[in-house]
Amino acid sequence: MDDEPFGKRNAGNTTCDYRPSCPRGIVRPARGADVRPLAELIAPFVEQRVLLPRTIDELALLLPNYFVAEDQGRIIGCAALEVYSAKLAELRSLVVAPGYQGRGVGKQLVEACVNRAREERVLEVMAITSSEDFFRSCGFDFTLPGEKKALFLQTRDA
Repeated sequence: MDDEPFGKRNAGNTTCDYRPSCPRGIVRPARGADVRPLAELIAPFVEQRVLLPRTIDELALLLPNYFVAEDQGRIIGCAALEVYSAKLAELRSLVVAPGYQGRGVGKQLVEACVNRAREERVLEVMAITSSEDFFRSCGFDFTLPGEKKALFLQTRDA
């Protein structure tokens, strides 16, 4: 993946609508030195119950799934792609620091995850979210093919 400034990258097949007001920065795969800054970035979202809590060790273990967005060397966003099979992957843990929201950072993180799914030849990517409009703007659709529905059963308290 090239390190391109926000708003400049375009995979050609994505439907994400990028805004020219994106900050100058890059989206790249996460690396070892990112674990602590990632923990700091996600902490407020864990407190708000937007994300599940993760220990430093858990983040380190999951790091190969993550992409980060940087602005002037500071991590300002992240997203992870968890591949379950050749048919399905989940885009998860998408967060952007409050001062950078609405500027295209999240969409570039989504694009990075979708591109990785394409590279790994995964058929579909799902996102479980409370931000339906955002994911629809990135080409996601709420429905499953045909008459299928996604059903969930909670096995413990959150």
